Amino acid sequence: MGMLSPARIRAALTVVVLALGLSACGINNVPTYEERAKSAWSEVQNQYQRRADLIPNLVETVKGFAQQEREVLTQVTEARAKATQIQVDASTVTDPEKFRQFQEAQNQLSGALGRLLATVERYPELKSNANFLALQSQLEGTENRIAVARRDYIEAVRVYNTELRTIPGRWIASIVYPDAKPMETFAATAGSDRPPQVQF
Repeated sequence: MGMLSPARIRAALTVVVLALGLSACGINNVPTYEERAKSAWSEVQNQYQRRADLIPNLVETVKGFAQQEREVLTQVTEARAKATQIQVDASTVTDPEKFRQFQEAQNQLSGALGRLLATVERYPELKSNANFLALQSQLEGTENRIAVARRDYIEAVRVYNTELRTIPGRWIASIVYPDAKPMETFAATAGSDRPPQVQF
């Protein structure tokens, strides 16, 4: 078996140096950050689905104690149906209109749930029901998980979008990943900048 010629050794070393140089300059940042953002989005969807799964039991429990609250119960049920119909998966978070529709449906569901929980205040026997208390606790925990998942998604999207807009990531994306598009992120709900009014 013969020895490698100096020219082949130089060529092999050049390939190794180039490969290390490309990986060091961030050629893999765009897909890496994109996958992190998609993973974070999956967790957001997971938590919204968890909330949607809790709602039928909550509605049934409230219905047993507060039949006259049909309008509020109907609003929650309809908002849940609308929220679960609008699907934005990891491949479509780059579509501003679909993302806006998803966020709007989730905000409507949050508002309907808030109205439902406010009506519960009129029913002391419901507020002390063990099943209702357990569901309310699970719902509160889920709302906290949603907030954390959204925060993590927003940060992952910030990193990814920044990579697409800054150099050298912008150049790398235009050459190596031309299909890479900025992802959408959550906007504050209208009126969330004002504190809620409390009446005594």
